[in-house]
Amino acid sequence: MNRPIRILIVEDNPGDVDLIKDTLQGGATRLDITVVGDGAEAVDYLFHRHQYSDDVSPTPDFVLLDLNLPKMSGHDVLKEARRSTDLRSLPIIVMTSSDSQPDIARSYALGANCYVTKPGELDAFQSTMKAVGEFWCRVAKLP
Repeated sequence: MNRPIRILIVEDNPGDVDLIKDTLQGGATRLDITVVGDGAEAVDYLFHRHQYSDDVSPTPDFVLLDLNLPKMSGHDVLKEARRSTDLRSLPIIVMTSSDSQPDIARSYALGANCYVTKPGELDAFQSTMKAVGEFWCRVAKLP
């Protein structure tokens, strides 16, 4: 892929956003990262609504989605995205602190492509993010 890989990060914790961005941008792949801080804004971004109605940005190549978000949960974002034929094939990776089996099962039932529990320890968090970035940016073939 000659162009940068476009990633949408849906995360309300600024510290997690900084860690995710720093870790992903440390690789050799060129990235174009957009960050939104709540579920409603994520849906607006993906559907080019409200503050994004004039935005001609293409759909991201994949989404890193937290579940515990203000305004609209990550599960609701998944549900909305998968209702759209244009977004059904968009890879959505759930990145959350929850390791609850019901959250995992519901995420996959709603169409998540991957579910990753964010480790609480810094080195483990960065290692996990590197693995996620390596897989989705270098190994997986994106739609």
